[in-house]
Amino acid sequence: MKDKHSRTLSEVPEGETVTVVSIDSGRGLRSRLTSMGILPKTELKVLRNHRRGPFVIAVKMSRMVLGRGVADKIMVL
Repeated sequence: MKDKHSRTLSEVPEGETVTVVSIDSGRGLRSRLTSMGILPKTELKVLRNHRRGPFVIAVKMSRMVLGRGVADKIMVL
């Protein structure tokens, strides 16, 4: 569900804090992300977003590494 202002998490530059709008994936991935604390209305900060290497985010008091394919399915504002 992409509105005119949302973008994928993988498009967010380092240092920016965003809010999750939706997760465009199947039930399994949504469940896994929810168990990690990533669900709609959650704020997260992009710590590392290079074309190569890990995609690192901060959610609440934790750092997490996501695959770029997963980051492409998370819509944020």
